[in-house]
Amino acid sequence: MMKHKRSDSPEPSLVSMKTDHSRECPLGFSDMKCSTEQSMRSDSPEPSLVSMRTDHSRECPLGFSDIKCSTEQRSAGKKLNKNQVESIFKELEHKVITLIKKELRKFKELLSSDDPACTGREEEDKEDLHVKDGALKITLHVLKSMKHTDLANTLRNKLDPISEIQQTLKSNLGDKSKRINEGISQHGHVTLLNEIYTELYIIEGWSGDVCDEHEVRQIDTASRRPETKEKPIKCSDLFKDKSIRSVLTKGVAGIGKTVSVQKFILDWAEGKANQDISFIFPLPFRELNLLKEKRLSLMDLLHHFFFQMRKIGLLNWEAYKVLFIFDGLDECRLPINFQDNERVCDVTEAASMDVLLTNLIKGNLLPSALLWITSRPGAAHQIPPDFVDQLTEIRGFSDAQKEEYFRKKISDDSLANKIISHMKFSRSLYIMCHIPVFCWISATVLERMLGEAEHGEIPKTLTQMFTHFLIFQIKHKDQKYHQKSDPDAQQSKDYIMALGKLAFQQLEKGKLIFYEEDLRECGIDVREALVHSGVCTQIFREEFGLHLGKVFSFVHLSVQEFLAALYAFLSFISKNVTEQQTSDLFSKSNMSDFLKCVVDKALQSENGHLDLFLRFLLGLSLESNQTLLQGLMPQTGSSSHSKQETVNEYIKEKIREDPSLEKSINLFHCLNELNDQSLVQEVQTFVNSRGDRRLCGTRLSPAQWSALVFVLLNSEQELNEFHLRKYEPSEEGLLRLLPVIKASRKALLRECNLTDDGCGILASMLSSSSSNVRELNLSYNNLKDSGVKMLCDGLRNPECKLEMLLLCGCNVTAEGCAALASALKENPSSQLNEIYLFGNKTEESGVKLLKDLQKDPKCSLEKL
Repeated sequence: MMKHKRSDSPEPSLVSMKTDHSRECPLGFSDMKCSTEQSMRSDSPEPSLVSMRTDHSRECPLGFSDIKCSTEQRSAGKKLNKNQVESIFKELEHKVITLIKKELRKFKELLSSDDPACTGREEEDKEDLHVKDGALKITLHVLKSMKHTDLANTLRNKLDPISEIQQTLKSNLGDKSKRINEGISQHGHVTLLNEIYTELYIIEGWSGDVCDEHEVRQIDTASRRPETKEKPIKCSDLFKDKSIRSVLTKGVAGIGKTVSVQKFILDWAEGKANQDISFIFPLPFRELNLLKEKRLSLMDLLHHFFFQMRKIGLLNWEAYKVLFIFDGLDECRLPINFQDNERVCDVTEAASMDVLLTNLIKGNLLPSALLWITSRPGAAHQIPPDFVDQLTEIRGFSDAQKEEYFRKKISDDSLANKIISHMKFSRSLYIMCHIPVFCWISATVLERMLGEAEHGEIPKTLTQMFTHFLIFQIKHKDQKYHQKSDPDAQQSKDYIMALGKLAFQQLEKGKLIFYEEDLRECGIDVREALVHSGVCTQIFREEFGLHLGKVFSFVHLSVQEFLAALYAFLSFISKNVTEQQTSDLFSKSNMSDFLKCVVDKALQSENGHLDLFLRFLLGLSLESNQTLLQGLMPQTGSSSHSKQETVNEYIKEKIREDPSLEKSINLFHCLNELNDQSLVQEVQTFVNSRGDRRLCGTRLSPAQWSALVFVLLNSEQELNEFHLRKYEPSEEGLLRLLPVIKASRKALLRECNLTDDGCGILASMLSSSSSNVRELNLSYNNLKDSGVKMLCDGLRNPECKLEMLLLCGCNVTAEGCAALASALKENPSSQLNEIYLFGNKTEESGVKLLKDLQKDPKCSLEKL
């Protein structure tokens, strides 16, 4: 990976500190060459003492008013004897030290001040400013030589004449960042970010796996990962390592990427963190999209977004530490092309938005600038790894933070306990609580149902939860705007259908943010249907960007998927002619065929983007959920019982066809939404009846294997260890139950009849960063050296997190030991610290190879 090594940010030349339009050499340093351009930043751009004393100076050195320059003395060429020179320099030393001490006291007071707006530039005469600037140069130089670069940068920022503009920028960004909409936008209601912010779990690195599953499944996988060995990073520390120029942070929709960016900016603006950064320029992709057709230079772009920068003119960028934040790569509608885009190196050269962006990321444009890009997982691959110095991932709420959130949100402790217990009871709901926005949705629904004597069944499925959420928003709208206790059915239906159409059409395009043109395409009147509708401000947000015009989005992707499913369902049963013409989904003659068609489409999707849509659609086909939404439902007059039975059997048939594991798991979630637990209960009952023997001697069908995996992965018990022998001690059992093994901390595969084929499967598992396995017991399997060599393919992978490996009685020789030693040498990040090899013919030569590794400080192997 290419590293864009960043040098310490130097202080600006006095030209940039005074004015960028200055044509003269800086006062008091006329001997220094004026430079408006620097191609690279040096560690010490301040002048040497030699250049400060050059004979070309036309003014008194350093501008010290106490030291008189005598032109007459110079012209007469009068020579001083040694004693006179000694005396003059003794007096000079005293005066210089006195002046420097005075300025150092001011600098110390300035750095000790908690006021980020304090610049220390009081009214001073011209020569006093010369003294301060000279003393500043020397102080910055010495601080850097003492390795206090951050302190030097902070001091420079406070004394720099452009700090007034910097403080205006901080003030404006701080005002925009300090407020937050917690899933809901209410006029007149302000929530302060610092009051509700919970530090999210950000870790270094992420899975390099292909993104072929819905984000809800990715959340499920992430929620099982042990946190002990991962390296958490505070949001404010992302650029603490001075060698890092660019950071790419991924996270699923709603996990907290934008809030993390907001918090980073707020802490900087309030003077709490990253004060060595001179300027932060947040440029969200959703706003850059609006400039897609324009050609601007980088300076034009900054002037367009940040009016304060217009006062500066052409800045000496290399002298300042600057951070660009590009939030929401997945929302980008620019054609990003790193290979073919033209090269731009000049900040005044006009180009299209995508060209400016690629040149900034590649380092052609402002190579000294820092970059932070955020993205959902599916879009992160658009940035080539060569242009990224640090990869990070936001994991969202841990289990402890989920509880913390509900206890903060619900003031009644008893009610909070009820809600937490209920959420834990439903695995599918508890998984979704990894996303902060879903915690808010759940709290909104359950607080009213459990605390305000609301009638009805407490939601246990996602469809039920979102249905109740929608009902509450409809009631809220009518009570707020029409003072009605019962909603106006037709008006509510019109609102929901308008939003549902937008949700459905944009989901098909894979879009989560929308502009006014997108709304108009769906026949939505922005002013009437959105601004004045309470339901829209609750589940659909009209946002005024940091800089430009309106941007619209649903509060979360899952809300968009639910409304899209509701719209599709209502359109079909209403025989919506328009939709039948635009989508083959609606061409089916009956509901059963319609639902089967959606099942097939979801199974064909490569990235699982229709998985949650399908679950919601099937859930809405239940009569119980239709009853809840009776105000929106047309009267069809036909029973749905036989149709449901047909769809259930079709889904089970698809499971029996043995699709990929991810597809099978989603189909079981679909059955769960349909309240059909028959296949799961069948396997659960069978497994429980066998005790420790479980499946030994039993042949399971593909559907039963999938059901078993679903049962084990959705168990309330934590998957700390998994014994393959209790189920099926064979390579087929290993392959079928691999997802469960992968989710376990201890994989106990002792005496399971495994060979080198099984080792190949396990090597692939160990190479995946989504694997939780820390202890692997393969003892008493006939692996031989060939199997160990295959296993080593996983051990040498940097993603391998294995800490303990047991290979007792596996017919391993010195050749196998050599393979193990080689793999560990090739992987300096290996965490493997214990290897057990009892009962093998390893010979002394083989053992020695591994013992030598114990002496290697770069190797983590401790016990052999």
